[in-house]
Amino acid sequence: MNNNQIIKIRGAKVNNLKNINLDIPKFKFIVVTGISGSGKSSLVFDTLYQEGKRKYIESLNSYSRQFLGNFEKPDVDQIEGLCPAINIKKRIISYNPRSTVGTMTEIYDYLRLLYTNISVPHHPKTKQPIKNQNLEEIMEQILKLNLNSKIFILAPIVEKEKGTHQKLFKQFLKKGFDRCIIDQKKISLENDLPSLEKDQYHDIYIVIDRMEINNNKERLYDSLNLAFSLVPDKVFILQDGKIHKFYHNYYFSEKEFVIPKREMRLFSFNNTHGICTNCQGLGVKNKLDPNLIICLDKSINEGGIVPYFYYQNVYSQIHDLKTFCQHNNIDMNTPLKKLNPKLLNILLYRKQENLKNNNFDSLNTGVINVLEHFYHQKNDLNNINWFINFFVSEQKCDSCLGARLNEKALLFKIQNHNIYELSKLSIKELLDFFLNLKLTDEEKQKSDLILQGIIDRLNFLKDIGLNYLTLERCSATLSGGEIQRIRLANQIGAKLSGILYTLDEPSIGLHPKDNEKLIKALKTIRNLGNTLLVIENDPNTILSADYLIELGPQAGEQGGQIIAYGTPEEIIKNKKSLTGQYLSGKKIINVPEKRNPINPQKIIQIRNVSENNLKNIDIDFPLEILTVITGVSGSGKSTLLNQILKSNTLEKISYHKNENISNTFLNKHNSIKKIIKIIPSPIGKKTKSNLITYTKIFDYIRNLFASTKEAKLKGYTKSHFSFNNKKGRCEHCSGEGITKITMHFLPDVSIKCVKCKGQKFNKEILKIKYKNKNIAEILDMTVSEALIFFNNFTFIKNHFQILKEIGLDYIRLGQNFKTLSDGELQKIKLANEFVKTNVQNTLYILDEPTIGLHSEDVQKLIKIIHHIIKQKATVIMVEHNLDIIKNADYIIDLGPEGGNNGGYIIAKGTPEEIMQKPKSYTGQYLKKILNLK
Repeated sequence: MNNNQIIKIRGAKVNNLKNINLDIPKFKFIVVTGISGSGKSSLVFDTLYQEGKRKYIESLNSYSRQFLGNFEKPDVDQIEGLCPAINIKKRIISYNPRSTVGTMTEIYDYLRLLYTNISVPHHPKTKQPIKNQNLEEIMEQILKLNLNSKIFILAPIVEKEKGTHQKLFKQFLKKGFDRCIIDQKKISLENDLPSLEKDQYHDIYIVIDRMEINNNKERLYDSLNLAFSLVPDKVFILQDGKIHKFYHNYYFSEKEFVIPKREMRLFSFNNTHGICTNCQGLGVKNKLDPNLIICLDKSINEGGIVPYFYYQNVYSQIHDLKTFCQHNNIDMNTPLKKLNPKLLNILLYRKQENLKNNNFDSLNTGVINVLEHFYHQKNDLNNINWFINFFVSEQKCDSCLGARLNEKALLFKIQNHNIYELSKLSIKELLDFFLNLKLTDEEKQKSDLILQGIIDRLNFLKDIGLNYLTLERCSATLSGGEIQRIRLANQIGAKLSGILYTLDEPSIGLHPKDNEKLIKALKTIRNLGNTLLVIENDPNTILSADYLIELGPQAGEQGGQIIAYGTPEEIIKNKKSLTGQYLSGKKIINVPEKRNPINPQKIIQIRNVSENNLKNIDIDFPLEILTVITGVSGSGKSTLLNQILKSNTLEKISYHKNENISNTFLNKHNSIKKIIKIIPSPIGKKTKSNLITYTKIFDYIRNLFASTKEAKLKGYTKSHFSFNNKKGRCEHCSGEGITKITMHFLPDVSIKCVKCKGQKFNKEILKIKYKNKNIAEILDMTVSEALIFFNNFTFIKNHFQILKEIGLDYIRLGQNFKTLSDGELQKIKLANEFVKTNVQNTLYILDEPTIGLHSEDVQKLIKIIHHIIKQKATVIMVEHNLDIIKNADYIIDLGPEGGNNGGYIIAKGTPEEIMQKPKSYTGQYLKKILNLK
């Protein structure tokens, strides 16, 4: 192969890589696979991407590099033929409330540009388009003023701008303009130029002419023309100390309402010119929610007024509800829905008519208005505000109704649609709108390139299965799969070539049906002339690759070697390849011989669920079995699992919110006593975080050392055996075990601490031993070694046992999390929750637990899940991995599509029953893997 068509790696030794030599073909779709911890991330990200980024930064000058930081050269002898590298990160979701699908894809920026060029303002009352006002029409408006008074014709060259503006003064003085009005004062430029404060806002109007109107149309026309040549869109007239403003573009005189200038910042909800001032461009506000305050099915004494019933001690500080009811003849034993509507309105919304001396009288004020009054108080009286926050929810802004923009921005329309109305359309609907958009020749000339950019990006989103999304959708509400595909669409839209793209499990969060579209998108990027290096465990993605690289044979210190390399067909034939064995069917994850039975008396009932796109569904979740929620991206899985099941179950257990909301919950026989939710958010990779600090095992080990005779004699406590405490840590490295040498314009160098030799503790602490080992030697043990060493301690033993069962027996107790892969961290998180000894009546909620896991790892995970279910635990999860789905006792399949076309229950039952449902995409794929027709 030509040297220009390969990336040559020689002597790669990053983390656990064993001096790897490898030639990677360029312009191909290459999958890197292997079990968790085998070295995939070390090769792809810590070696290739890191070196590509480092070389790019080194190409910049030293001034630029100081702002970007320096990147350490990876531990590799040589890399040749490396392309510029771009990393499409995995599952990093923006929780910025201002981030939307439109801003992520940049389509909203194109829309703002389009509206700046061709939108037409509409009258706020009549809703009719407002036409341009030409010079003659402006003249007619001016001639209606007092004809006998003198006027000044002004060109407003600066409005509310900071600066000294000396250059402007010189420029206009050269043109012959020697008079101006600065901040409402008449100034002459003939002598000294005015001296303005640099940090203050100023208004500067150049005086074009002074004249009496007296029907002197010719002079007025010439002066207006001259004014518009300096400032194209407006002219001001000063008459009798009052300024009249006239606009060349759009204007109507009702109540001096002026349409603002069309500019991009007007259509931005991140700019003060465009934002709704009530919600500051967020579209939502925190407000008291009546649905959380009252329960119409109950009387006041039964809990109908939730804050009064559950928080009577706190509520009584602001409202004597009992006296209020007696005053107004309200029966506290009658259900609220049976009360006379007038009495109910008094109870909830009565307002104090006359405030005397601004004293608030709660006895004459209804429940909701009492809470409203104290919610807006600045002083937090006895934690009243904290208490009231229980009854506050995020609701649409009353002013903009979710549009985020102010009234003036929303007056501008294209074919009767303002920018927010277009943002509410689905990608498919928006694409249809622009494909059928009829424009004049002038509008086409202004917008052709803009429209092409919009249509191209919409097509990319449609092609990868995101046609149901809307541009106004907040990024925080997107699933990991949707985020990943949006980033891919952005790269397709950029149409770059000659790039090395590195991706980490792009199939995460994708149903097998969606995954086909992802593979198509990846191949599109490759066909543009790019190299794709993708870490992946999904069988379909692996089989679609041009080449495979498998690392192993095991994880950690036993991994880091190239086990197999070649086309998918070659890997399948390779006897050493663990991945090949699963692809060929030599190794399989078996279906359980017998599925756990459903007990109809032990269920969680969810009723009338209408959150997000769920269509008022009713569903029962059986207890003490494995239930898997499936469906294509955007079908409503996460909404059902997280926002409904988790929140409502917790609310009913803790009794601090009421049941009168859009859904109802019933946990029959109080079968659930504890809820554990495991989500795929990454474990923090802090400088000192490791396995035993995360699992809290270190606390027990420190207690053991503190209880030894030597420690007691020297007065050492548990604190002395922490590398975060000055009492026992090595102060030279602050318990890090390494020290950094700053190299300024070169990357910092990390070396083993010369004082403690990397052991993190001082000499005196290292002299204390437990069973002939000091604390540093304990931290250097693997999980397997520690399991034997701590065999007599049940708590520690149970933790290490499940870590071993899930495949983490090779990890050292003090190994920094920075050196572990996402898959290893996911397994640590799962093991830490599954280790609980008493799991009976525990509900486990899992969101895609197979992230980062190879088929071999999934095999172990399934075994652990079945084990805890035997102990009467309940597991409910969202998952797309077919090996997990086929092992489920019960499946709830949502769909049929995503967005507005989703949110329905398509099928429910065992895998065998789901396969018989022709409308279920999940059923179709289950048929294939179970070899059933």
